[in-house]
Formats: sequence, C-alpha cells, structure tokens
Amino acid sequence: VLFRKHHTPILISFLMSAFMAFLMSGILVAMNTGLDSSFFGRWMSAFAIAFCVAFPTVLLVAPFVSKLVALLIKAE
Repeated sequence: VLFRKHHTPILISFLMSAFMAFLMSGILVAMNTGLDSSFFGRWMSAFAIAFCVAFPTVLLVAPFVSKLVALLIKAE
C-alpha cells in the first residue's frame, strides 16, 4: 500500500488533473501545430504547464464542485 485512505481526495485530484492535462494538451498541440518530428517535445512542454495549473485548480475547486453536485442530485 502506497497511500493511506485519508490521502484519497489528493490522489484523485492528482491523477484526474494529470490525465486530463496530458490528453488535452496533446490534442490541442496537435490541432494547433500539427504532428511533426518536434510534436512530442511541444506536447510535453504544454503538458508541464497545463498540469501545474490543473492540479492546484482541482484541489481548490473540488469542494465547491462536490457541494454543487450534492445540490443537483435528488435525494432518494
């Protein structure tokens, strides 16, 4: 076991922001600059910036989103 249960929200935020930043930066770099021999370097550069913005943003926004979802879900 690498993490304890109380680390769950941080780990979810880390992995979610990493996957999203990775995919979105790759798609946007490909769309805006094309696929050529320097694509991978541009992608990793964009990913590094995107992840540095995405992870803290998710940490800050997650509590608000959880409350918003709770308001939108009908209690059974």
